[in-house]
Amino acid sequence: MPRTLIGRTNDPRARLSAFLGALWIAAVTITPVAAWGQFADAPAPEAPTAAPTGAAPTGAAPLDGAVPVQADGAIDPAEDPLADPDGLLAAENAMLPRDLSPWGMFMQADWVVKAVMIGLAFASVITWTVWLAKSLELAAAKRRTRHVLRTLQAAGSLEDAVEANARQRGAAAALVQAADHELTLSSGLDASGIKERVESVFERILHAAARQAGRGTGLLATIGATAPFVGLFGTVWGIMNSFIGISKAQTTNLAVVAPGIAEALLATAIGLVAAIPAVVIYNHFTRLIASYRALLGDAAAGIQQLVSRDLDRCRLQALDHRREAAE
Repeated sequence: MPRTLIGRTNDPRARLSAFLGALWIAAVTITPVAAWGQFADAPAPEAPTAAPTGAAPTGAAPLDGAVPVQADGAIDPAEDPLADPDGLLAAENAMLPRDLSPWGMFMQADWVVKAVMIGLAFASVITWTVWLAKSLELAAAKRRTRHVLRTLQAAGSLEDAVEANARQRGAAAALVQAADHELTLSSGLDASGIKERVESVFERILHAAARQAGRGTGLLATIGATAPFVGLFGTVWGIMNSFIGISKAQTTNLAVVAPGIAEALLATAIGLVAAIPAVVIYNHFTRLIASYRALLGDAAAGIQQLVSRDLDRCRLQALDHRREAAE
């Protein structure tokens, strides 16, 4: 007869079947008992209380938490917890700032914040004025320089270049005139010394042209670097005014906090409006000035080539005269 008890059988499958059967029997037996114990320990439910549908009976006190009602079923305004008999909500709404437009916030701001905003607005006006003036100036200078470059490419000698640019203005025309003037003063002198003197004059003219082209861009760099911090100063001052208002009014409602926060945010915005264009325009002018200086460098190189050719021609002519004289 086979053994079926867990401890007396050697078959692993029989052992596992017996073990699972024992667990199932224990679960079926224990679960109803535990549920019955929990149900027995639960308190008995209380009888429901009918809500008042009309006026309370005479002489009867109202239930706890119930709102007294009138005979027609309406809630008494004097006893309504949601009512505002003292008009506190209306007073707080009346204290809120009605005009939160940029101009309204500027007019409601503190005088220090107003000064910051006015300074930043003036800096923005300076930025766009410099942009307009320098754009026109650099465009005209580059146009004149390109004209001189075209005449230098077509000229066969420095004299031809001087005649072609007699009525021109600008740094490139000044280079042509300076080279012609130096050749006139150095007539009959050594060619190497003339080239050095012409190069020295060109260097001074190029430096002066670069300073002239960069004039005004320093303001853009200053505005771009300082405007965010000036706006931040206005922001800090506005927030400080908000905390002072909270301390004086002993309340943190929106009517006390909103004006200071609004003017602080406006000061920050104006600072960014003044700084971002200044930085962008400064970088743009830096590239334009570098391009202009490259054009002037090309013009100076072309004029030096004409000077060198003229000096070589003069030297060859002098040698020919000497040969003729010797013959």
